[in-house]
Amino acid sequence: MSTPTPQRQRTAVVIGGGLAGITAALRLADADVRTTLVEARPRLGGLAFSFKRGDLTVDNGQHVFMRCCTAYRGLIDRLGAHDLTDLQDRLDVPVLGLAADGTRSLGRLRRAALPVPLHLAGSLATYRHLSPADRLRVVRGALALKGLRLDDPALDEISFGEWLRRHGQTPATVEAVWDLVGVATLNATADRTSTALAAKVFQTGLLSDPGAADIGTARVPLGEIHHDRARAELERAGVRVLLRAKAAELKAAEPHAVRLEGGELLTADTVVLAGAQDTAAALLPPGAVPGQERFADFGTAPILNVHVIYDRPLIRRPFFAAIGSPVQFVFDRTRHSGLDVPGAQYLAVSQSAVEDEIDLPVAELRDRYLPELARLLPAARDAKVLDFFVTRERTATFDPAPGTAALRPGARTDVPGILLAGSWTATGWPATMEGAVRSGHAAADAALAGTGRLPVDRADGRWPR
Repeated sequence: MSTPTPQRQRTAVVIGGGLAGITAALRLADADVRTTLVEARPRLGGLAFSFKRGDLTVDNGQHVFMRCCTAYRGLIDRLGAHDLTDLQDRLDVPVLGLAADGTRSLGRLRRAALPVPLHLAGSLATYRHLSPADRLRVVRGALALKGLRLDDPALDEISFGEWLRRHGQTPATVEAVWDLVGVATLNATADRTSTALAAKVFQTGLLSDPGAADIGTARVPLGEIHHDRARAELERAGVRVLLRAKAAELKAAEPHAVRLEGGELLTADTVVLAGAQDTAAALLPPGAVPGQERFADFGTAPILNVHVIYDRPLIRRPFFAAIGSPVQFVFDRTRHSGLDVPGAQYLAVSQSAVEDEIDLPVAELRDRYLPELARLLPAARDAKVLDFFVTRERTATFDPAPGTAALRPGARTDVPGILLAGSWTATGWPATMEGAVRSGHAAADAALAGTGRLPVDRADGRWPR
């Protein structure tokens, strides 16, 4: 009797160690694919990372998630990092408003334990930043938004600002509600955002399930989750992790070949390009994706973070939003950073859609934001600034402008075994941590199709075993 020939173990190379690449690599390794993860930076986590500034541990930005981010929450569980995050019991966003005369007022966007859309009705009815008439306009706009079909291609052709105006929204409602949420999640104002993407955010986050928009944050520096825990779990799963290793060339063949700067050659049945769109464009074989010559038209949008350490506490809550001010969101980062100055508080100001500010000198940003923080927080007028610095991500997200959907490719390419991942691909989500993780799952699903391995259950974030 002849002895069966052992089946050769499949191999994969994942290029990019952000959340998309981490997800794809773990999924492939869990399916017994011998996997190598290649990352050009000295750390994992992509654009959601931490770094040291003296004794301070600094997140490059204030990355949050919501209860509806089931894929990202599933990844957190897969990394054994659930205990390193916090999730609100119920959505509660303090919104501090500044009038033209300097008068301050506090409103709140929070939910009740009621079904959609009644879960937000009580909060909206008492929302101090809108008149009664504008509150009714927001309700009518929300009901119209809830009725949109997300698969309607016409939604991607008009701006959300234009859609809002057609549905009776005013500058006041846009500032106090639609842009308050939209700028933070989409990294663009309503007038510069595809209605399709905006509808996805509002339908999923605010109009699907009462708890969908409950906000989650890391209780430790992001690097402890996205690098430390991720690397440990990848290596435990058998993934070979190469840091400070840049892919210089991809040759489509059987098997495919990835040449690293320095000369090492990696061969694999599957290659997942899990970096930014420009990285993918540089490595993809010609004609691998229909319209890939248009990747150059796929714009990016920046995010700016202003970091200030005061000699005394100024806020008691984890974060607040602001309107009537250049300041958008302010987070207390004291505990997370390891700040060891008695009585001091570390505040981080997170600023999205800041094309006009991203390259300003630190001195100009200091002159702009310290007076604004003093207007919002009167106690800051007498406080001493112990440190002030800025972090910039000039290409933090893809530009969510109208027409974006046509530029976003799916996971599969026309070259068998070469796949795409990254928050810029066609996930249906904006450029968020959730979109990145979902793209990693999509690439892994495509790679494992026909192998009998079940796809991840994204409805509740469970990881397949």
